[in-house]
Amino acid sequence: MTGRVAVITAWSRNREDHLRRQRAFLEGVRAPGAEVVRVEVGLDAEAAPAPPGIVGAHVPPGHHGVRVGAARNEGARIALAQGADALVFLDVDCLPGPTLLTRYLEALRRHPSDLACGPVTYLVSAQRPRSIGELDAMTRPHPARPNPAAGDTRSAASDEYDLFWSLSFAVTAETWRRLDGFDEAYEGYGAEDTDFARRARAAGVGLQWVGGAHAYHQWHPAGAPPWRHLDDILRNGARFARTWGEWPMRGWIDAFVAAGAVEPHGDGFRRVVA
Repeated sequence: MTGRVAVITAWSRNREDHLRRQRAFLEGVRAPGAEVVRVEVGLDAEAAPAPPGIVGAHVPPGHHGVRVGAARNEGARIALAQGADALVFLDVDCLPGPTLLTRYLEALRRHPSDLACGPVTYLVSAQRPRSIGELDAMTRPHPARPNPAAGDTRSAASDEYDLFWSLSFAVTAETWRRLDGFDEAYEGYGAEDTDFARRARAAGVGLQWVGGAHAYHQWHPAGAPPWRHLDDILRNGARFARTWGEWPMRGWIDAFVAAGAVEPHGDGFRRVVA
């Protein structure tokens, strides 16, 4: 696929260092025959200016926290208004591998009606790459998701759609319009990407695992389970369950239950009241 491709990142100031590193690494990523447009959408209460060469936008928090899905939708709206033929969504924590754009565009050329998802390596705290050339030696894709050979794609089975991560994925403009973006009712942490994948499956949109479209998740402190997101997980999980008849993020929820902070209630879960 040639034409114009937009790389869309939602970010907040507590990840500004990660964003600067992502910008620097994207300078070293090539997409022959394609014009690359950068769109960055701020998630904080106050807007921040974008540097030259980057289109900036702002989606402030909602009542329940940051609106990542809404920010991605806004980034896509801007990109499409500027004539983007393909959209690549890259989490602010993610560094692009040198062939990420090339592999995504090849996959979309072969499968223009599908979502395209590349492997993600989670870097450990000691791994702070300074140049894109260092990434190859750090490649260790997360074992939970398929990792085809570079240049290959594999169609996801129906039961693999829940493995979709919005950390790094690509889609044609036509397919994005067909799916109408993320459900903006999800605020704070969790479930909006699984909901997006479920809606894609329901609409008959395929999912391709794309070999060689590597992204590298920069380390940051995180809880296991993520206690600061407990209320988000319960709220967003309940919304997901109302739509799909089952709860997402069960690993985290089961951990909260085991810790005595959450209990089963009716068909779902709720906080334990002390």
